[in-house]
Amino acid sequence: MADMTPDKTPPVSPGTTPADTSTRRADAVDTVALDEVVTFTSELIRIDTTNRGDGDCSERPAAEYVAERLAAAGLEPTLLERTPGRTNVVARIPGTDPGADALLVHGHLDVVPAEPADWSVHPFSGEVRDGVVWGRGAVDMKNMDAMVLSVVRAWARSGVRPRRDIVIAYTADEEASAIDGSGFLADEHPELFEGCTEGISESGAFTFHAGPGMALYPVGAGERGTGWLKLTAHGRAGHGSKVNRANAVSRLAAAVARIGQHEWPLRLSPTVRAALKEIAALHGIDADVHAEHFDADALLAKLGPAAALVEATVRNSSNPTVLEAGYKVNVIPGHAVAYVDGRMLPGTEDEFSTTLDQLTGPDVDWEFHHREVALQAPVDSPTYAKLRAAVERFDPAGHVVPYCMSGGTDAKQFSRLGITGYGFSPLKLPVGFDYQALFHGVDERVPVDALHFGVRVLDHYLQTA
Repeated sequence: MADMTPDKTPPVSPGTTPADTSTRRADAVDTVALDEVVTFTSELIRIDTTNRGDGDCSERPAAEYVAERLAAAGLEPTLLERTPGRTNVVARIPGTDPGADALLVHGHLDVVPAEPADWSVHPFSGEVRDGVVWGRGAVDMKNMDAMVLSVVRAWARSGVRPRRDIVIAYTADEEASAIDGSGFLADEHPELFEGCTEGISESGAFTFHAGPGMALYPVGAGERGTGWLKLTAHGRAGHGSKVNRANAVSRLAAAVARIGQHEWPLRLSPTVRAALKEIAALHGIDADVHAEHFDADALLAKLGPAAALVEATVRNSSNPTVLEAGYKVNVIPGHAVAYVDGRMLPGTEDEFSTTLDQLTGPDVDWEFHHREVALQAPVDSPTYAKLRAAVERFDPAGHVVPYCMSGGTDAKQFSRLGITGYGFSPLKLPVGFDYQALFHGVDERVPVDALHFGVRVLDHYLQTA
């Protein structure tokens, strides 16, 4: 582990007191910031931080990259590792109100694998073409990493200080178990996040075009819990030509088929109910989402494209993803293994486990390969109101709505410290740009204009938070 200690915190402009900078709330974004966010996004993409799981990743070059630029902005970034090469960066910006709660702003540095042969450009080229930055991490989530860097450096140039302390964390290992990243930071270095009560990170405040003239900006106010499962079937090994009623592969295949075909019942969290109500109202539908016999499926059928923001989070899910069995075609193996990506809504953990007991049956054992909690954040809070206001300031025609993420983020690990997390990495996207499909997808990319919008929104929100 290494520490980087620069000379001083961001300076205050001449003739301006710290109290003045916290109240004037002038936009700090200049042309340098707009240029830098594109450069930083491109250059971070070029640093290959592919996380293949099982520890096969090195985030250190990207961590050093962001730490150097934070230090140049007058901050004191600390580099921390649980495992050599799996580097995290944490820095604190002092606020003007020492009595205010601190805010965590976090982003991960690792990315999922990409197969160059499938892409229009090399996934680690960071190519900027026709106003678009291409490459793995362009939306998940080196764009947000770059936006935060750009804002912090703009503040240093203009002498802006936020009202509350802001803790910036760049993490490792989010695309796997987070054991080397946010989990390690939350468990081993909680002192770095002292005073933090809320946080913002990926997967929210992007433009979702729900129809002509209807631009939604879903802000993450919840996440389904993670329940990655390992299934193991045991049987009697033997010759492939013989009858075998204790075939481990057959037992496993039957259980996997039952799990994959299972229809999970509706289970609506407060965040999902709020999302349904607001989206329905924008479609001219007065939905009583708290009624005893409220039919969420029937409402979703009336919401057109906007249903995609909600339909994955009205139920638990269990998708088989990996099968491992056998070593020779004429040998029946004694055991077989499968993995299932399970997701759980808040309050459904016991139901999830009971259902898996039933679906796997007596011949297949299962266990949690990786498990993390479901999250909810209030949508009637001052913080959510400020997030909404920041987006709508720069797109007055847009409609901010709450939503629950179908997957998970580092907010799960930071919740161990009592930090309430929101998904907020703002991007204004053109019609036809399928942002959600680009997560872990081919030809991942982000428009330059979207990055500029994000920098302006983040600057405004973080000054007013």
